[in-house]
Amino acid sequence: MYDTDKRKLLSALSHGAIFFSTTLVSVGIPIAILLVSDDPVVKENAKESINFHFNVWFYGAILAVLFFLFGWLVLPLLLLGPLAGLGYLLHWGLTTWALVGVFNNPDIPFRYPYIFRFI
Repeated sequence: MYDTDKRKLLSALSHGAIFFSTTLVSVGIPIAILLVSDDPVVKENAKESINFHFNVWFYGAILAVLFFLFGWLVLPLLLLGPLAGLGYLLHWGLTTWALVGVFNNPDIPFRYPYIFRFI
């Protein structure tokens, strides 16, 4: 049997790494946990966290290109409209939901909805 407290800590650290930084540090922590841990639930949580980070970067890159090309058209919508802050709300909200899920049920890996799974 695996240690529940250790499972909670490592799974939460995998998902919560995005709070430390949105650069390579945020994906480096789950990769390190994936390589070091022997717990299958922790490994699944680390993989899911890596996939979520890649999705955040992917969608951010798409939005950056669109903003670069058409920013002058959508700037009023982003600053004043209903889309203002939606990306950050989803990003931080889903991460918080993952942390709550990990602490409430540490024996089941958390799965983010509506993301592409690369690994």
